[in-house]
Amino acid sequence: TLLSSLGLGTTLTFASSHWLLAWMGLEINTLAIIPLMAQHHHPRAVEATTKYFLTQATAAAMILFASTTNAWITGAWNMNNVSNPIASTMIITALALKIGLSPMHFWMPEVLQGLDLLTGLVLSTWQKLAPLALIIQTAQAIDPLLLTTLGLMSTLIGGWGGLNQTQLRKILAYSSIAHMGWMIIVLQYAPQLTLLALLTYIFMTSAAFLTLKTSSATKIGTLATVWSKSPILTTTTALVLLSLAGLPPLTGFMPKWLILQELAKQSLPLIATIMALAALLSLYFYLRLCYAMTLTISPNTTTSTTPWRVQTTQASFPLALATVMALGLLPVT
Repeated sequence: TLLSSLGLGTTLTFASSHWLLAWMGLEINTLAIIPLMAQHHHPRAVEATTKYFLTQATAAAMILFASTTNAWITGAWNMNNVSNPIASTMIITALALKIGLSPMHFWMPEVLQGLDLLTGLVLSTWQKLAPLALIIQTAQAIDPLLLTTLGLMSTLIGGWGGLNQTQLRKILAYSSIAHMGWMIIVLQYAPQLTLLALLTYIFMTSAAFLTLKTSSATKIGTLATVWSKSPILTTTTALVLLSLAGLPPLTGFMPKWLILQELAKQSLPLIATIMALAALLSLYFYLRLCYAMTLTISPNTTTSTTPWRVQTTQASFPLALATVMALGLLPVT
């Protein structure tokens, strides 16, 4: 029931051109994921669920308020003419809060840290779809400066925040913030590039989360002992992380390349330069993970328990599919 409601909420938001219906889809979506997040009854999970619920409810209330304001002024509820600047600014702020764009990103690492890896995967991929659909539909009515600021701040904070983290879920949360920034920065010039970046982001994040799920790793220290258990998985994981960082010839290079090209084409060289340098910040912490996984042999006195070599009962097909997509899609360009 919960999973179908999760799907239904997002689909409702996709299909709607009326603000009330979109709001209802977002609400169904939020209410469906909350029991999924708290299902293990771990105190951390419950705390994360509470934080998530509060942020999402705030954002939904803001969306409702902004669309009511817009309807009050213009007399129309449909999405494609949010002509009132106050309403459009409030809507983009609420949607940014929903997907965790900086400076409304503070809940994201905290919430992701409290969840198990599969729910974290749902939170960082599926839960982004509905708000992003709304952002794409209303992007033309929004102040370009605001969108650019959101995108730039998100990539910078997503890079800086992840630098001193040792928890893998927090690192993935900051990487998610940075990727959302890349999507938002190019939205007003080429929305199809936003969709491309979203698609590649979903593939790469799924590969990363499913890998961590297979090796049940949540800290960097645990990664150092994975190589002895599953060497091939370790190799592909290093490549997936570099793909998340956006290095050629992996899939993650494609959206960054095209977005920088588009920004340069729109004669925004300064913004393109800042984005490229912000990508370096992210690259640093992905390289830390690669270093811990593949370039160090853990000392004999490990602080983490060495994993037993047992036959895994987890389905490996989604992981294989996501890894192939995250590594080999660059020739599509």
